[in-house]
Amino acid sequence: METVIRGLILYVFLMIIFRISGKRTLYEATVFDFVLLLIIAETAEQALVGEDHSLMNSFVLIITLLLTDISLSLLKQKYKGFGNVLDGVPVILLDDGKLLHERLKKVRVDEADIMESARALRGLERLEQIKYAILEKDGKITIIPKEQEQKEIEKV
Repeated sequence: METVIRGLILYVFLMIIFRISGKRTLYEATVFDFVLLLIIAETAEQALVGEDHSLMNSFVLIITLLLTDISLSLLKQKYKGFGNVLDGVPVILLDDGKLLHERLKKVRVDEADIMESARALRGLERLEQIKYAILEKDGKITIIPKEQEQKEIEKV
């Protein structure tokens, strides 16, 4: 039973930590982020198994973590608000060419991130060409160009 409790506590702890760290952290992982993730995984493994390295303990942990994940998925389907708490909601970062600085600060995204997405996804070169920039739940930035910019892109 201790293994199940350890697994549940660690699962919740890691969910909170990754939720606090922000959406962009997982979407645009650098080499440093990858190394950090490996270290976290090794540390979590040690916290999960403790002194019991038996095969049965590993099976119990894997089943506990999978059942927790499935349960959370079912809860998100049944209660939309629960999903918003776990996964977050899309955040508008730019409205009609104007940066929303408080939101940018909160999600740790800057103008360069928005312009990178604007160039890559839509070929846009200036903030004024963007109607909306939206940070999606998965960490991607969606760019919606202004109508005249969209028509010019379609002509090319």
